[in-house]
Amino acid sequence: MSSQELKEQAMKIISDHKTGVLSSVENNKPHSRYMTFYNEGLTLYTPTKKDTEKIEEIEKNSFVSVLLGYENEGQGDAYVQISGTSSINDSQNLKKQFWDESFNQWFNGPEDPNYVFLEIQPDTIRILNTEGEPPQELTL
Repeated sequence: MSSQELKEQAMKIISDHKTGVLSSVENNKPHSRYMTFYNEGLTLYTPTKKDTEKIEEIEKNSFVSVLLGYENEGQGDAYVQISGTSSINDSQNLKKQFWDESFNQWFNGPEDPNYVFLEIQPDTIRILNTEGEPPQELTL
């Protein structure tokens, strides 16, 4: 499969699945939690509070892993495993673009200074569980 085909397949899985697992590093060990993800191309964004432990973890070690997909029966669901680096993005444009009314339970609107995004730049994307095919890897 060509690099372009892999990118297109990864984009489809990422765009079709908003809930996934974010793993960061805490005390030299993996620390995972479910998050909501948005994307622009292959760049991922996940909203969070500025005063959470995941922000502290990212500031100490920016390497992260994300799993997206594999939500239905599991057996035939393609999913992506993304390795990359994360940074904090508090762009007002981004905060307005991805604002959802459900965020009101955590934030006082899109202007809330505690409302930020983790921006994840992928280094490697592995596409797994695609109709019995071996995993495919896309290096960026």
